[in-house]
Amino acid sequence: MKTHNSFDEQYQFTGKVKTWSLIAIVIGVVTILAGFLTGHQQRTFSNLLLMGYYFTCVCSAGVMFCAIQYAAQAGWSASILRIPQAFGRVLPVAALLLVIIVVAGLSMTHTVNVDGKEHVEPYLYARWATKDLTVKGSGIYDAVIAGKSGFLNVSFFLIRMIGMLAIYSLFGWLLHKYSTNEDELGGMKFYNKSFVTSAVFLVLFGFTVPVFAFDTIMSLEARWFSTMFGWYNLAALWVSGLAVMTLVIIYLRKAGYLPWVTQDHLHNMGLFMFAFSVFWTYLWFAQFLLTWYANIPEESAYFYRRWEPDFKVWFWLNIAINFGAPLLVLMSRDSKRYVGTLKVMCIILICGHWLDYFQMIAPGTIAPHAHWYWGVISWVEPGVFIGFAGLFTFLLLSTLSKFKSLIPKKHPFLEESLHHHI
Repeated sequence: MKTHNSFDEQYQFTGKVKTWSLIAIVIGVVTILAGFLTGHQQRTFSNLLLMGYYFTCVCSAGVMFCAIQYAAQAGWSASILRIPQAFGRVLPVAALLLVIIVVAGLSMTHTVNVDGKEHVEPYLYARWATKDLTVKGSGIYDAVIAGKSGFLNVSFFLIRMIGMLAIYSLFGWLLHKYSTNEDELGGMKFYNKSFVTSAVFLVLFGFTVPVFAFDTIMSLEARWFSTMFGWYNLAALWVSGLAVMTLVIIYLRKAGYLPWVTQDHLHNMGLFMFAFSVFWTYLWFAQFLLTWYANIPEESAYFYRRWEPDFKVWFWLNIAINFGAPLLVLMSRDSKRYVGTLKVMCIILICGHWLDYFQMIAPGTIAPHAHWYWGVISWVEPGVFIGFAGLFTFLLLSTLSKFKSLIPKKHPFLEESLHHHI
C-alpha cells in the first residue's frame, strides 16, 4: 500500500484488466456483426442505442460530479476528482459513438407491411422518422406526428443532439484542464475558474439533459409524453454514474493506488447512491401513478405495453432491483463502509439501470413477442453490454494512465479531503 506522499505516481494500465477489456471489446464486436448477419438488425440497433446512451450518461455523470463538487466548494471529494475527470475526458468518444449509432439507425431502413401495404421505415425512431407518417393519403398518415414534425425532424434532431453533447464534452475538458493547470501553477486562479465553469455547466446541464432524454429515448414512442421523463432519466444517469465511479475507486484501491481514499470517502459515495436511488424511485412512482390516475389512452399505452407478458416481469424487477436492493442494503452505516458489500451493490445498480434503460427502449423498438418473457432478452443483449463495458474500461483506464498524478495535488481543499472523517 502506498503512502500519502506518493502523489506523483502514475497509474499503469497493464495486466489482466487490460487483457480482459480487449477480450470484452472483441465479444461486443462479434455480437454486433452476428446480430446484423443473422437477421437481428432491429434488436441489434435497439441494444446499440441502449448502450450508447448508457455509456454517454455515465461519462456525463462524471462531469456532473466534478461540477457539483466545485460549485458546492466541497472538500471531502478533492482527492478523488481525477476519476470523474477521466469520465469527462472519455465523454467525447461516447458522444461520437452515440451520434454514429443514431445516424446509422435513422439512415438504414427496412420494409414493413401495414394493412397490406409496404412502407419503408428506419430501424430507429420509426414512430416519427418514417416519411409516410407525415404524408396525407399514405395509409399510415398520423396527424399527431405531422403536428410535431417542426421539432421532430431528422436535421433539427441531430443538431440538438450534437450540440448538447459537444457542450457537455467541452465543459468536461475545461474542468480537467483547469485542474491540471492548477497542479502545475498553484494558486486560486484555476480553482476560481473551475467554480464559475461548474456553475454555468450545472445550469446548462439542468435545462438541456431533459431535452436530451426526450430526444434520444422518449421520441422512440413519439405519441407518448411525460414531463417527468427528463428528470427520471437524470436520476438514472446520476445513480448509475455514481455506481461506476465507486466501482472504479474500489478497483484502484485494490490495485494499490489511491491510498488516501478511506472508508469515509466510500461511505459518502454509498450515501449518494442510496439517496438518489430513493429519488429515482420517487420519480418512477410519480410518473407511473400520474399516468394511471389520468387514464389518458395516449399516455396509458406506454405502461400498457410494459405490462404485456413479455415485459411485465422485467417491469417489476426493475423497481425491485433499483429501489429494493439499495433500501435494504445501503440504508445501514456499516454496509456503506464495507468494501465487499459496496462493490456488490455497485454491480447490482449498474445492471439494474441497464434493465431500466432496457425497459425504456426495447418496448418501442422490438416487435411484440407471443412467447414468455425470457424471450425478450436474447444473446444480443449480454454480448453488446460486455462489448461496451470493455470499451469503457479500456478508454477510462487508458485516460487515467495519462494523468501525471491520480490526485489534484494543489487543490485548495486537498488537506480537508485527506483528513475526511464521518
